[in-house]
Amino acid sequence: MTRWLDEDQQQAWRAWIAANTLVVDALTRDLQVTHGLTMPDYEILVRLSETHDRRLRMSELAEVTLASRSRLSHQIDRMEKAGLVSRESCSDDKRGYFAVLTKKGWQVLVETAPSHVESVRMRLVDALTPQEFATLGKLSAKLVEQLGEEVR
Repeated sequence: MTRWLDEDQQQAWRAWIAANTLVVDALTRDLQVTHGLTMPDYEILVRLSETHDRRLRMSELAEVTLASRSRLSHQIDRMEKAGLVSRESCSDDKRGYFAVLTKKGWQVLVETAPSHVESVRMRLVDALTPQEFATLGKLSAKLVEQLGEEVR
């Protein structure tokens, strides 16, 4: 038997869908117009920059960016052509590869980060009170944990 959403649940669901779409679209547009990057480009640059040697195995990068291995491979191909990342084979696993942040990729990230953070602040952080933003973070983490378990 289907448990339909009541009116309040339906409104909350639709508001969440609209807010998610509008925030992501605005952040994406800001990145593309200002720096010529996509959100996946930026996420990959950030993830690689956060490692001690600015590299991750492709399988790990796919996991942390929530991308399929195939989609990530195509994304890395495009970013490699732009000089933002390179691929290096793994010495301990001849079938595996690392995605490596290049000097150009690092420079693009350094140039992009301040305006992206400002965009995030303007579009999301400053639109909420500190308590609302903290609650949003806790609720989002709860959803990620639950959905992550479903994927595993």
